[in-house]
Amino acid sequence: MNIREFRFPDDYAPTLKLWQSIETGVKVGRSDTFEEIQKKVQRDPDLFLLAEHDGQIVGTIIGGYDGRRGMIYHLAVDQSLRKQGIGDMLLSEVEKRLQARGCVKCYLLVFADNERAIHFYENRGWVDMKEDKVFGKEFP
Repeated sequence: MNIREFRFPDDYAPTLKLWQSIETGVKVGRSDTFEEIQKKVQRDPDLFLLAEHDGQIVGTIIGGYDGRRGMIYHLAVDQSLRKQGIGDMLLSEVEKRLQARGCVKCYLLVFADNERAIHFYENRGWVDMKEDKVFGKEFP
């Protein structure tokens, strides 16, 4: 298993295909278009990581850092390769990179019905921040 940085544009199509194959927890949206991913890679190229196995992209994680707080998106592992530590490796590496930038607090979003992901994160020290309410707004 190899963990490496996302290479734009070559990795875009296979990464999108992986995200579209995830049965729950990753929804491909407007922020996942070619143009939006290009913007993400230009901002934080070292925080968009892939897991590669036999030359195939089998896992992803996107980290973001605004100088104050971190954010994690799209931790996804190919269904046939789960429970082998790939998610752990991706999460640990992006956490390490965020901390190296000075990040002291990080957030991630999990769909409320994604019990597997909730359990995964709780087992790795992430806590449900019940006092916080997440709001979102899409711009035209």
